[in-house]
Amino acid sequence: MSDLRTPEEDSTGSDGGPERPPRYEPVIRWAEYVRAQPAEVRGPQQNAVVNGKIEGAQAVDVSAEEKRAIREFADDVLEAERGAAEPDEE
Repeated sequence: MSDLRTPEEDSTGSDGGPERPPRYEPVIRWAEYVRAQPAEVRGPQQNAVVNGKIEGAQAVDVSAEEKRAIREFADDVLEAERGAAEPDEE
């Protein structure tokens, strides 16, 4: 993620856009909030954010072929993660 670079790393990105420093402060504030709030408080808030992201993604017009390509990619990623989590059985 480009926002998680260390200060020593180049933060200009490959798009040729203006340099943007890493945004550590929002991450730190979020971590402090999570530590301070019980799950009963932050859970519904996090669900609202996630649901909003899902609704936004569903509102994008995507063809059936694009949906298949996205699903295949997601399945490949999940399969790779599961394979990395399981020890080799030989």
